[in-house]
Amino acid sequence: MKLLIRQGRLVDPVGGIGGVLDILIEDGKVAVIGSDIREPSARVIDASGLTVCAGLVDMHVHLREPGFEYKETIASGARAAAAGGFTAVACMPNTRPTIDTPEGVSFVKERAALAGGAQVWPIAAVSKGQRGQEVNDYEALKAAGAVALSDDGVPVQNANLLRDAMILAHRQGLTVLSHCEDADMVQNFAVNEGRVSRQLRIPGRPAIAEELQVMRDAMLAEETGAALHICHISTAKSVAIVRRFKRKGVAITCETCPQYFTFTEDEVLRQGALARVNPPLRTPADVDGILEGLKDGTIDAIATDHAPHSAEEKARPLTEAPSGMIGLETALAASLTALYHTGAMSLSDILRRMTVNPACILRMPGKGRLAIGSDADLVIFDPDEAWTVDPERFLSQARNTPFAGKQLKGKVKYTILGGEIIYKEEA
Repeated sequence: MKLLIRQGRLVDPVGGIGGVLDILIEDGKVAVIGSDIREPSARVIDASGLTVCAGLVDMHVHLREPGFEYKETIASGARAAAAGGFTAVACMPNTRPTIDTPEGVSFVKERAALAGGAQVWPIAAVSKGQRGQEVNDYEALKAAGAVALSDDGVPVQNANLLRDAMILAHRQGLTVLSHCEDADMVQNFAVNEGRVSRQLRIPGRPAIAEELQVMRDAMLAEETGAALHICHISTAKSVAIVRRFKRKGVAITCETCPQYFTFTEDEVLRQGALARVNPPLRTPADVDGILEGLKDGTIDAIATDHAPHSAEEKARPLTEAPSGMIGLETALAASLTALYHTGAMSLSDILRRMTVNPACILRMPGKGRLAIGSDADLVIFDPDEAWTVDPERFLSQARNTPFAGKQLKGKVKYTILGGEIIYKEEA
């Protein structure tokens, strides 16, 4: 099948391709990029007035299967990802059972192959059962298709075990993705420790609980030489720590999520459990620190931490509801609204953090790039179209988003994977 995308505004942060151009796709690859391409046998997409870039890559999602299919399935998550412009997502292993065996990795890959949406890359657990007591067989997990390691959701508290894990991961060429929070300090508290927690008269999760573990893990990465990625960074001091270790040449990267540069802890007062997430929404000063980290390149990636829950679970009182919010279908628009339309960042810099950077961190060669010969994984979107978020229209099974009812700018029109259209906006 041949596909011709006409007159789109191309944005490629890697090769610097830009301007209004045509793209011819043949046999799942980008065959030609140029002006006024003629190919009578090709299906044509008119991308006039739209932006075309490499398919988005989300390196941090929770798809809940196996074990929690009432929240989300691999199939529904993959379809939601496609609707959000993502052609590839990496799913965390905190399922039931935990993805900590080659069989578990294979299960995810097999289900994903049948899903019909975005590609799904499995992330395997650092420790058996995410219990933080014994490392897994990383060689076998990588051979089965795991692209990284993480105990996200149950942060590794044992520094000695994490050190051993980093040494073994380094030997296998696998990045360790770390959820940095001291479990004793945060327990199961619902909000940031500060003005809002005091107003609500409930205990909070102190910022230093994140910052201490960011420092610990950065030091372990420096000592072991392992590639370390800090998940969903949320405080200004955490950003400063990563910046310092990057300058020393340590193999450390980090991500943040739209909620951490869009909302502050005050959102909990407005939306209750819908704004409950781990780590929690922080202060205006932390939001400023996140924005600065995005602008200066300290923060490498924008991920979603897509965390589906049922409506019944999120309807519980704030202190009893589970943490997490979905984000696959709002991430691009939320990022454009907060970063591009405010003038904080260029479109190219935003897309770099949502395409090639996460693909490189997960060591997926050729992904996240738009070039002749590359996989034809593309998203076509209108960066200026305003729309109101209606969770009832989501392809995800879940509805737990604090963006509900808010107007965002940036609308996905087509998502293309391997030359096949996997999402087209309904007329």
